Amino acid sequence: MALDQSFVGRTYPPTAPYEVGREKIREFAEAVGESNPAYTDPEAAKAFGHSDVIAPPTFVFSITFRAAGQVIEDPQLGLDYSRVVHGDQKFAYARPVRAGDRLSVTSTIEGIKSLAGNDVLDIRGEVHDEAGELVVTAWTKLVARAAEEA
Repeated sequence: MALDQSFVGRTYPPTAPYEVGREKIREFAEAVGESNPAYTDPEAAKAFGHSDVIAPPTFVFSITFRAAGQVIEDPQLGLDYSRVVHGDQKFAYARPVRAGDRLSVTSTIEGIKSLAGNDVLDIRGEVHDEAGELVVTAWTKLVARAAEEA
């Protein structure tokens, strides 16, 4: 069954703050093969003009995807997550994510389309710091594959 178009524009409450830790950044950088010392060495990060280590650009996905769970798990939307694949991801940064940031995400459904029986769901996650300043906007595209006919 196609997703309800009336959900386009629906915004979900901000998540509880997520505190970004140096060790999480280091672990992520190692996992994705990033060797920039600004991701692991506070002194190197300061030499680049940052107050502390910064996170690789895709680090924020783990935070925004967790926040998108509010959308995914909304029973009124009716998304069958067992059929979902990740279609696309993009980010627009106002500033880098830094160790010590406390970030909250507000998720909004930007679009719902049906293509060849598949549901395509576009979610925008706006990530703000404790001061309410925008840090990054992330867009996630999820595709719920059409059910196979018996």
